[in-house]
Amino acid sequence: MLDQRNHQGKFAEDYVRVLASAAGLLVYQDDLDHDGIDLGFRYPGRTGHISSPAIEVQIKSWSAPRSKGAALHYGGLNEVQYNKLVDGPFLVPRYLFLVVVPQESDRYARVETDGLTLSRLCYYRGFEDDRPVPAPSAARKVPLQVPLGNVLTVRALRELVGAPTGPSDR
Repeated sequence: MLDQRNHQGKFAEDYVRVLASAAGLLVYQDDLDHDGIDLGFRYPGRTGHISSPAIEVQIKSWSAPRSKGAALHYGGLNEVQYNKLVDGPFLVPRYLFLVVVPQESDRYARVETDGLTLSRLCYYRGFEDDRPVPAPSAARKVPLQVPLGNVLTVRALRELVGAPTGPSDR
């Protein structure tokens, strides 16, 4: 059995993979997480003048969320990780996906007569206007605010990628 940290991280990655599958997106992964990217998502088609639009993400899990006002206050990225998401420009946009999970792993998923429920929610944050940290250190953390309104849904994931969305997407 996985230790708590690895179990929580694997569940978070699988949670996002399920949303991508429901959205009809392709999921790709580099052979090493050397560039701060856990997964990439690609729409396998054309949207306007773009073929195969994509995004890349760092996925973090969190079992003790702190919020104030309309944002989660996350302090789990160190300056080196943060810079890998911010210090572009990047050809493919980068995001942080923050999956909030229950503290008890036996509450990650629930099977009911209507189907499978994955516990809790995933939130996302982009870095378009952020600046990299000069002389970053892996020992220092970067406080981030992740808007509570940025819930990752099938529709939101398709919009982030640049894929067409339909009226049934949620």
